[in-house]
Amino acid sequence: MPLPLTEIEARARHIRLLLLDCDGVLTDGSVIYSVTDGHAAETTKVFHIHDGQGLRLARQAGLKLGLISGRASRALETRARELAFDYLYQNVADKFSVYEQLRQAEQLTDEQIAYIGDDLPDLAPLLRAGLGIAVADAVPDVLQRAHYVTAKPGGRGAVREAVELILKAQNRWDAAVHGFLPT
Repeated sequence: MPLPLTEIEARARHIRLLLLDCDGVLTDGSVIYSVTDGHAAETTKVFHIHDGQGLRLARQAGLKLGLISGRASRALETRARELAFDYLYQNVADKFSVYEQLRQAEQLTDEQIAYIGDDLPDLAPLLRAGLGIAVADAVPDVLQRAHYVTAKPGGRGAVREAVELILKAQNRWDAAVHGFLPT
């Protein structure tokens, strides 16, 4: 069940690693296949520019970033590289195992990790993370269990919204915005 804003902000102050799902979180969940000259289908993904800018700001503020996706896609590899993600895991059936692996590798506590998800495979890491975030159009079981639910749906700025929440709670948002102001 979503928590009061004061509790969410208190949890957000501790975040050092932001983990997220791709389909339904970083994208709107649509899966588009393109086939050329009878060759194997390639998955096409659409990413929202606001989410990308938010993730860049998170990196600049010192947060580590990780993607844990149940599907594999060259488009996702390209986007993760563009945004300088620290971790990219694809074709993952057990997202909680990857969550645990990353927690240990980074020597973090659960309280220092935020996880953004939208569907049942995201439940275990979302429940373990210090700040479990569901996008607005997540499935009901995820919406009911998240600490915070974004106002925006997946693939339409929800990740940016979560990043802003974390950076504002950590008093890093004004510095991020200041970098865009004229001198």
